[in-house]
Amino acid sequence: MFCQPGTVLTDHMFTVPLDHQEPGGEQIEVFAREVVPAGRRDGGAGLPWLVYLQGGPGFGSPRPIGRESWLNRALDDYRVLLLDQRGTGRSTPASRHTLARLGSPRAQADYLAHFRADSIVRDAELIRRRLLGDEPWSLLGQSFGGFCTVTYLSFAPEGIREALIGGGLPGLGATADDVYRVTYPIVAERNRRHYERFPMDADRARAIARHLAGHEVIMPGGGRLTVPVFQGLGRMLGASRGSDTLHYLLEDAFTGPVLSGAVLSDTFLARAAAELSFTEAPLYALVHEASYAQGSATRWAADRIMAEFPEFDPAAAVDGDITFLFTGEMIYPWMFETDPVLRRCGTRRKNSPSATPGRGSTTRPGSRPATCPPPRRSTTRTCTCRWRCRCPPPARSAACGPGSRTSTSTTGWRTATARCWTGSSRWPGARPDARRRRASAVRPTRPDK
Repeated sequence: MFCQPGTVLTDHMFTVPLDHQEPGGEQIEVFAREVVPAGRRDGGAGLPWLVYLQGGPGFGSPRPIGRESWLNRALDDYRVLLLDQRGTGRSTPASRHTLARLGSPRAQADYLAHFRADSIVRDAELIRRRLLGDEPWSLLGQSFGGFCTVTYLSFAPEGIREALIGGGLPGLGATADDVYRVTYPIVAERNRRHYERFPMDADRARAIARHLAGHEVIMPGGGRLTVPVFQGLGRMLGASRGSDTLHYLLEDAFTGPVLSGAVLSDTFLARAAAELSFTEAPLYALVHEASYAQGSATRWAADRIMAEFPEFDPAAAVDGDITFLFTGEMIYPWMFETDPVLRRCGTRRKNSPSATPGRGSTTRPGSRPATCPPPRRSTTRTCTCRWRCRCPPPARSAACGPGSRTSTSTTGWRTATARCWTGSSRWPGARPDARRRRASAVRPTRPDK
């Protein structure tokens, strides 16, 4: 137990089964912190319980300092339990360290299946019975915590006194594809509002993207800052003050005038790394998109659906004067190559979605002495498309892909009239439908498109 201004906090650690269907099997720990208002003679014992279910998924509960934010109001009526959902915070972690010990991707996937909303709800029910017995408690679910709250209402309504949801109500039948088809226009509107407030940021964002397209940039911590990674700063636009924070980040990007050969400043790279890294919540990257699933795999829905919104294609902004658009809270396959924390989460199968070349996985010339293996031949169709060779120039050969070259560059991007192997997950041609609308505007592009 310890005190902060206006509050008294008590830490609790609970042992729960990894798999609630096997209560005698492997056990993990779940941490929770009780917060009560200071100065009460009963120590808060007379107040009803309110459990806070954090958003994400993959983030620990807040670490408050006194009666701040929503906690100030909640403590007027409740004793609050801040739950570190399994795999997060001080609970038994699901991280690159724990996943690597499991070995195969199948074993890792089976393990992560125990970190969904259904298991979180069962953890909460065990904790409720240990703290309150048969007495119900109140829930406050934020974002993914709202998903957990709805699951709680389905699994154990008898344990709930009341349920409060903040911005997290799952669709009954909406798939991940449906979610992102609605989300991308919203993200585009957030971009428009940001540039309307800070019109000077349009040129700044474009200049940064052009610099990244022509340079290998490594952030503190080892993460690669490519053009698609830079687009990910758009997740800041979802916060109440995120637009202001993004503006201040962009204005300090370079060490001097761009035309004079300035480079990206250490300050910018450090702040960008703090916003973009998954160090704090690797579980978020692993299960975020899966939280929208409806009984089947999402198959990198955010990445696939993005092809339906060509305004998010950064190549037009890098090569011309089109507005550079940031993305939002989406997970893309290339993140598991550019972020060192995700790269070390475990072994991936060669042809798994996260091993497939993605928009951010371009290998720049000379960065690795690899050769491209020939793709597996399957059903073919003739089309005109852009495809990527990930080899440095000396290693490129006819084995790097099909088709006759119409243009080349030393960046690893080629424009080709090709026969696309539609059955291979190695090549962008494996998804011809996603690139069909770009076929009429074939041109050499930058490597990080």
